[in-house]
Amino acid sequence: MNVVKTFQGKVIEDPKFSKFLTSDWRMSLLWLPIRIWVGYTWIEAALHKVENPAWVVTGEALKGFWMGAVKIPDAPARPAITFEWYRSFLQMMLDAQAYTWFAKVVAYGELVIGVALILGAFTGIAAFFGGFMNWNFIMAGSASSNGLLFAAEVGLILAWKVAGMIGADFVLLRWLGVPWGNKTEKPVQRTAEAAAD
Repeated sequence: MNVVKTFQGKVIEDPKFSKFLTSDWRMSLLWLPIRIWVGYTWIEAALHKVENPAWVVTGEALKGFWMGAVKIPDAPARPAITFEWYRSFLQMMLDAQAYTWFAKVVAYGELVIGVALILGAFTGIAAFFGGFMNWNFIMAGSASSNGLLFAAEVGLILAWKVAGMIGADFVLLRWLGVPWGNKTEKPVQRTAEAAAD
């Protein structure tokens, strides 16, 4: 029997609109164009990188990006990075010459994320890593389209159960086992602590 923890004896449920938007199979039609757009954007960005030796051979392109990000200009200009801890992190990566291998991770990671999103394969996971990359680009001072992509990826993460239903997730997630795969509903039983409240 499923035991649901409660708050002061009440089960906390999602609002109906939120449930509909992120869990109803009909919303897969809404998430499909968003997922394909985000995936296409990642593939387009990746192709420019994987064809460029400065990304996949030497890493000089990423080195240049990091060096521009950590630079502190003379006042009144403001630095690209707002948070000192993130500047220190990038400086550490520069000092360790991590750009030589990390540029490949960025280039091929973008490609894998884009392909996974277009195919609808492990959509929530792909959107998470895409969002993480966008967050890092934003932290390094590169606004561009990163904010909009990050917002779309957060939506895809929240709607992971249905965002890839028109895609490979329809088969993959059923094969691996997912919450909606069970056709039998189990009754909810209040915990002893909640019953005592």
